[in-house]
Amino acid sequence: MTVFHQERLLFTPVNPETNAIPTIFAFPNEYTIGITSLGYQIVWATLAMRSDVDVRRLFTDLSEPLPRNPELLGFSVSWELDYINIFNLLESSDIPLHSDIRTDDHPLVFGGGTVLTANPEPLADFFDVILLGDGEDLLDNFIDAYQQVRNADRQTKLRHLAQVPGVYIPSLYQVTYHSLDGEIKAIAPIDIDIPTEVQKQTYRGNTLSASTVVTEKAAWENIYMVEVVRSCPEMCRFCLASYLTLPFRTASLEGSLIPAIEKGLKVTNRLGLLGASVTQHPEFEAILDYLSQPQYQDVRLSIASVRTNTVTEKLASTLAKRDTRSITIAVESGSEKVRQIVNKKLTNEEIIQAAINAKAGGLKALKLYGMVGIPGEEMTDVEQTVAMMTAIKKAAPGLRLTLGCSTFVPKSHTPFQWFGVNPDAKKRLKYLEKNLRKQGIDFRPESYNWSVIQALISRGDRRLGKLLQLTREYGDSVGSYKRAFKQLKGQIPTLDYYVHDHWESEERILPWQHIQGALPQKTLVRHLNEAMNFKATS
Repeated sequence: MTVFHQERLLFTPVNPETNAIPTIFAFPNEYTIGITSLGYQIVWATLAMRSDVDVRRLFTDLSEPLPRNPELLGFSVSWELDYINIFNLLESSDIPLHSDIRTDDHPLVFGGGTVLTANPEPLADFFDVILLGDGEDLLDNFIDAYQQVRNADRQTKLRHLAQVPGVYIPSLYQVTYHSLDGEIKAIAPIDIDIPTEVQKQTYRGNTLSASTVVTEKAAWENIYMVEVVRSCPEMCRFCLASYLTLPFRTASLEGSLIPAIEKGLKVTNRLGLLGASVTQHPEFEAILDYLSQPQYQDVRLSIASVRTNTVTEKLASTLAKRDTRSITIAVESGSEKVRQIVNKKLTNEEIIQAAINAKAGGLKALKLYGMVGIPGEEMTDVEQTVAMMTAIKKAAPGLRLTLGCSTFVPKSHTPFQWFGVNPDAKKRLKYLEKNLRKQGIDFRPESYNWSVIQALISRGDRRLGKLLQLTREYGDSVGSYKRAFKQLKGQIPTLDYYVHDHWESEERILPWQHIQGALPQKTLVRHLNEAMNFKATS
């Protein structure tokens, strides 16, 4: 029995027409990870429900029977470091890595997902087409436009697709630099027929996503996922999940959420409620009441990270009765000053109260997310994080505490996109590790070195394409990146330029300047200045 035969589908694929577009839709990682991506599931189902598309799936470890001459090859990209697998899958399909040497005999390589929407430039040389933003309408518009030029030559196809809102054709934009290893001079379309900016697409409906497939082979076994909210109203200054995806949208309770949940619970008893701030759905209490009904008593419920001051005893109790042992909250820091800088509207008292409520409701553990290296942070702020964790432990004895901690990484389209990674973050992670573990608090740091690589890809421009190819040849390690920078010295900027340097906000042309996100740059600058006012006055 193959892995694909173990899938339970919650949609009905249509039989492709005789002349349907032969399409491969790939996830650049293993099946178990790819099939757990709600974004991947939705795009695949959308394509599979079109009679004019014959779509087959491809993962790094297995695939469905693939068409011999595909016309389209798509990638869903949700993690920066998966680019190596994109290269591998292209080569194993006998497709040139670089878009400019593909011919009419090769498929159009398209991609979408958070990584490519945020900053497509480091991977721009390898994609013919990049879909920016929400896929609900964009995907169908892309396929419809492709159908109109299906029999044309490659260049005609690309120029036609460039007219579709949200469809970005990197080869039709020229980037010039002040010097080989200097700043960007200009980003411009190659002629007047191409739009000067590409607008990220925003779906504004109130029916959000839900799983299209349930399988025991998923990373979260047999989980059925429902998107409760999209974006986040909090707007923490570093947060891509909020700024890139604005405005905050909520699924209609009666119109889509409850029908979606009922549909999923017919095939599995494991339910995941997804969103950057699930408990801020205006009718979240009603969702809890609905799931508290006796017929759902064997449902295993998990909720993505919740806003700290919405952790009530009732929420904790409902989760505990539905086989959830822990809850996750993002606090960023134990320092009031740092939280003000990032616009995290939260007090230590509210954080401690969340722990007390979690324990009183019957949960066994509380996971907190923190960050070091936030602009304006000093060592005393890190010490306050230790003090806060100590206070939580004292206030809720017996509750198992975990602090997951990352290093601040600048993200495009956020007010903190102009800041670099703080090299002191490495020492600060070590300090937290030493001082929390001796209190019996589980500390889980994200690798500082990989945060550096994440920042490199997050703030990179097109010149990084050759570096990414080199690192792949040298092996998948941080040392490989340093070696590649050494080899390309003088041909591209330094690692510090991309990762650690503070970029002047008003003058510099950013690599993603021609990609229009949710908010205009002047708004981001205003939010940046508000954050820095807190830094200056504290």
